[in-house]
Parts: sequence; structure tokens; C-alpha cells
Amino acid sequence: MPETLLHVDLGAIAANYAILQAAAGGQELAGVLKADAYGLGAAAVAPVLWRAGCRTYFTAKLDEGMAVRAILPEAVVYVLEGVAAAEIETFLVNELRPVLNQPGELELWAAAAGRAGQKLPAALQLETGMCRMGLTSSDLDAVRQKWLAAIDLALVMSHLACADEPAHPQNASQLACFAALAARLPKAPRSLANSSGIFLGRTFATDLARPGAALYGINPTPGRPNPMRPVVKLTAPVLRVLRLDGPAAVGYGATHPVSSGARIATIGIGYADGLPRAAGGAAKASIQGRAVPLIGRVSMDLTTVDVSGLDEVGIGTPVELFGPECDLDAVAAAAGTIGYEILTRLGSRFRRVYTGQHVQKRQDAA
Repeated sequence: MPETLLHVDLGAIAANYAILQAAAGGQELAGVLKADAYGLGAAAVAPVLWRAGCRTYFTAKLDEGMAVRAILPEAVVYVLEGVAAAEIETFLVNELRPVLNQPGELELWAAAAGRAGQKLPAALQLETGMCRMGLTSSDLDAVRQKWLAAIDLALVMSHLACADEPAHPQNASQLACFAALAARLPKAPRSLANSSGIFLGRTFATDLARPGAALYGINPTPGRPNPMRPVVKLTAPVLRVLRLDGPAAVGYGATHPVSSGARIATIGIGYADGLPRAAGGAAKASIQGRAVPLIGRVSMDLTTVDVSGLDEVGIGTPVELFGPECDLDAVAAAAGTIGYEILTRLGSRFRRVYTGQHVQKRQDAA
């Protein structure tokens, strides 16, 4: 019986890094590895990005940062969620840089610098309209007066909320707000563009861009052709093919009626593996290059597809849930979500298969 497999093309990740570098112009390009490299495995992805020339990385959580540090001892690694008092020593031992998002974190980091007898590097995040993390305009005066002098300000950053909608007015307002707030701080490298922000044009270019999802093949330009190479393919085997002798209804809730003679294939994957429950009755899979609809409700371990027109399908036939023949963004849209969510929710019950690991080292990677 074939396994359920997540195929990850590491060569495509390296190619996407190069595509994004070209689109970003003169900006340095970081690699965002949060959520275990968007579910694809930071241990495999990080070295590929390093060989492609990436020297700066972002994780969401401290343990993710520690994992990247163990893989890439010379990299610059930022932790987006900031720092707590109990984490100071771990940051220092692992040479990780916190992204400081609120005054209390600056106070902690400045105190740690005082104990160390030297300035400690960190990034400062500014709140420009996302209403999540970052220092507000009213925070800046207190920060500058009390703690900023004790910190090695390595990066000033913010995050775009609507970069995937180029015409959205908040893009321009965030850009203006970021420029105004950053001007009140000491000179330091700036970072604003995320994956989609790279494609907003040179106006949004700073010193460092921070692509995440685009590295992994998700379209950073919705509504336009995807400039990125596909990275992932998820396949699961057919466990049974049932030919119905009479009218019936498929799955929990009997939500999908079928007629006599229909052929229903059950495949070994469900929402416990990260396939959205809402994909049932909405998304399509692919078998041997032919689209087949997901019918009935996706259950915890199993999903059903209609293979009435495919007599060659049998036990063990692999079904592509997303990949070259089933666009991940299209599957996500059919399920009422986004590709980011599907990737980061992929479970551990299937094996990850990596290809394209021998990436040509860039001449300027030293």
C-alpha cells in the first residue's frame, strides 16, 4: 500500500528565493521559518536557504529560534514574539535577537544589557496599522528616554496588513506611518515588505524584506499568475473503491447524494492530517492528471472522492490533494481558507519526502 506522502521540492525553494531576490531589487532577503518553515520542516529548509545566500531568519517562538540556531550557527536569527524575563538567558546563550514589541520588553532587554556590560542587538517593531504587535507613536518617547540607549538597534520593522491587495489604501498609510515613526529613531536598517509587499514596487523597498509563504510556493500576487515555483505535493492512497448498487448518500450527515452505479474512492487522509474539513464538497483532487471532486464531509482520517469515470482506479492508487495538478491556493480558496493555513496545519502522520537537496552554492554566499 503506498504511503501518504508530502513531497517537498527544496530546489524549488531555492529557486523561489532567487525569484524573490530579483523582485526585491537591492533589498537583503531574509527567510521566515516560523511554524517549522510553514509546516515543511525547518531542519531541511534552513540549510537550503543558507546555500542560496540567505543570512537572516525569523521565527515566531523562542524554541523555533533555538532550533534554527542549532542548524545554522552563523545566521542572524530573530524571534518575532519578543522576550520574557525567564527567557533572557536562553536568548543570550543561543545568540538570538528578540523583536521588541512593547515598552516592557525594551526594559527587560536594556536591563540584560546592563548586566552584560554591553549593548545587546535586537529589532524594534512599530505599530503602523496592523493593530497586533509593535510600539505605538505614544510609546516612542518613553522608549527613547529610558531604554533605547542601552540597546544595539539592529533593525526597525513593521508588518503590512493588506499587501496582497495592491490597491488597498492601508498600504500607503502604513508606509507613511512607518517612515514617520522610524524617523524618530536612531539610524538603523529598516524592514517592511513581506512576501506580497515585495511586489508592491520600489516605494515599499527598505533594507530587508521578509518573505515567508512565497518561498514555499504560495502566490504572493493573488488575482495574477503565481510567479513562484510550486514546492509541495500531498498524495494519499486509495483504500477502497465502492460501486453503489443503488442511490445513497456519502459520509457524515449524508450531505452528498449519489446515484446507482457511482464509484466512490475512500482515501487515507482527513482533517487530523491538516486537510480542511470544509474542503469536502468544495475542493478537487487529481488522479493521474484528471480532476476528481471531494464529496461528502472530510472526516478525521478519511476523505471520499467521486471516481465514477475512472475505471482504472483501485486500491493503492495515489491521489494528489494539492501539488502541480491541484493548485494549493485553489484548494484553500475552495475550503474558505488560505494556503498559509493549510501548510502550517499539515500533520505528522505522513512522511515528508525531500527532493532537490543539492542546491548549487551561490558565488556570493560566503
